[in-house]
Amino acid sequence: MGDTKETEESYTTVELTLDNDEVLECAILTVYEAAGQEYIALLPLDENLEPNESGDVYLYQYNETEDGEPDLGNIEDDEEYEIAAEAFDDWMDSQDFDDSDIIE
Repeated sequence: MGDTKETEESYTTVELTLDNDEVLECAILTVYEAAGQEYIALLPLDENLEPNESGDVYLYQYNETEDGEPDLGNIEDDEEYEIAAEAFDDWMDSQDFDDSDIIE
């Protein structure tokens, strides 16, 4: 994961390098806990740093190194993914979004 930065839309963003070496700029939606593990939800942004039209969100295990640097890990099994996704859905349900926040 690359350096974090702020965009004009007040997203905190990170550069995410995928397994195929593709680099995506992503907005950090939240860091949250589920079943004793921290996770991070990332929203890929397009070249104009706008949310992607598909509404895809990437979930990763979230840890910090001894130096306090973020360290992301893949969610390896379906059971863990279901736990992380359900907790993220609960977080989404708890947020107050108005019509302007919805990605069309």
